[in-house]
Amino acid sequence: MKHIGAVTTQILTRRREMPVEQCMLAGISGIDASGKGYVATLIDRELQRSSIRTALIHADDWLNLPSVRFSATSPGSHFYERALRSDEMFERLILPLKHDRSVRLTAEIAKETDNRFHEFEYLFENIDVILLEGIFIFKERFVDLFDQKIWIECSFKTALSRAVTRSQEGLGPDQTVTTYENTYFPAQLIHFSIDKPQDNADLVVDNN
Repeated sequence: MKHIGAVTTQILTRRREMPVEQCMLAGISGIDASGKGYVATLIDRELQRSSIRTALIHADDWLNLPSVRFSATSPGSHFYERALRSDEMFERLILPLKHDRSVRLTAEIAKETDNRFHEFEYLFENIDVILLEGIFIFKERFVDLFDQKIWIECSFKTALSRAVTRSQEGLGPDQTVTTYENTYFPAQLIHFSIDKPQDNADLVVDNN
């Protein structure tokens, strides 16, 4: 993908500026279905080719269960506030790994279609760069924790088309459109208004 080489180069430059004993935290964020996970995977591969030890972490693994993250009352603001167990993720996984460069943690995670949590063990040793990808990771209370912030630019129209194609959360096309228009996109607009993630990003990758 265009720009991935340039993004990787900037991450490597930032990493070299930091003390060897520190672990760099790079965030890859964007709206739902913008291609965050895909871009993060490409960056991860490029960094590993440069002999950088990486930890690719998906914030979506820290979703709340559907009964918690969705609500018919103010669905956008509810999702913005309760979609992810972000505080727990940063406290138990991201910050210890950033501080110590290693972590071993058994955590409860959930995928988009799960109705219950599953135990998962994170095991990382001597990590150079953490790649954390996901929605809402550039909220005001987290943004200063990142050493590099990458925003994946994508229009709502393009994102919706991708979501319908991949049957987001196992939903049919009509349900996908309804969920995005009533929940995900309003939540992102709140994120834009409160947190200004595009303005706070160090790098913007156009993935339209």
